Amino acid sequence: MIVIAGHIRIDPANRNAARAAVRTMTSASCAETGRLSYTFSADLEDEAVLHVFEEWHSQDDLATHQRSPHMAAFQQAVAAVGMRGRQIRRLEVVSEGPLG
Repeated sequence: MIVIAGHIRIDPANRNAARAAVRTMTSASCAETGRLSYTFSADLEDEAVLHVFEEWHSQDDLATHQRSPHMAAFQQAVAAVGMRGRQIRRLEVVSEGPLG
């Protein structure tokens, strides 16, 4: 399993436009083959931060997602609303199970 986790920083004045772009992206991404989870969430304390968490069955599934038209459209939309930075990591999970 491949996990993508991190956050993007946007201009808080454009938060509603960013959220609209996230909704469109999430809807399209959730229909993709190999997607296990796909979540954006607003930071509770910093209006400029949107967190991202994705789980993909394989690197091939993630690569297909990254080449998708909706990913290209999302990147343009986020740039247009003033993306001020991002910190996103790719993690490869070799085992998983319940906590505790």
